[in-house]
Amino acid sequence: MDYATLARESLDRVAASKPLIHQITNVVVTNDSANLTLAFGALPVMAYAPQEAAEMAGISQALVLNIGTLSVEEIEAMILAGTAAGAKGIPIVLDPVGAGATLFRTDSALRLLRELPITVLRGNRGEIGALVGSGEVRGVEATGSEDPLEVAKAAREAFGVTVAVTGPTDVIAGPERTYLVRNGTPLLGMITGSGCMATATIGIFATAGEDPAVQTALGLATYGLAAERAAMGDPGPGTFRTRLLDEVAALGATGTEGVTIAEA
Repeated sequence: MDYATLARESLDRVAASKPLIHQITNVVVTNDSANLTLAFGALPVMAYAPQEAAEMAGISQALVLNIGTLSVEEIEAMILAGTAAGAKGIPIVLDPVGAGATLFRTDSALRLLRELPITVLRGNRGEIGALVGSGEVRGVEATGSEDPLEVAKAAREAFGVTVAVTGPTDVIAGPERTYLVRNGTPLLGMITGSGCMATATIGIFATAGEDPAVQTALGLATYGLAAERAAMGDPGPGTFRTRLLDEVAALGATGTEGVTIAEA
């Protein structure tokens, strides 16, 4: 399968349709996620208030839920938005940031999985592992030595959703196939919010194709490819962050040759 062509076709669909991506995300990455969404050619909106969350979700093309700086009120807004999105068949991407670090985080992520028709679950191996009883997390970072492939498959079976476990190699476990993405750079681990931006990317790509697992793989590979280009010349983390946004915005010109996706 020519994944570079599929990735380019998805980018072209996003540029043509300019999908509205509703993101209830954390305060650490709101600006980065919004700018990344614009760089991909989509439109961001961050509507957190319970009074409007459902209405906004209902007119969006994808919903991204991120529990990085969660509160009781925010989880309620996510439930309202997710219920509205689910009723209209709008894809929902969940990022269980820090699941496993506290009971509140873990329980909140499990509640969202239980009550909403989540399309894609994305996290690191510790976060996703914690949701199936095997992960280790310190703060919001994965520790331990869980096998990402086994964690992804276990979560797929437990929750019945497409699961992306991101790391040096991203593992995407769909209902029929499992994909491995080997694009990226260690510099992603040097900036706050790189995983959250990956989740936003999945939401964007979910609007451009019918198969959530394929679109997740294409999104993560394209994001990782832009990161590889941004890392050329060994920049510091601050310069890299800026370059990452620039390289995402330049994908229409630079293309998607170099995406590395394989079936597990």
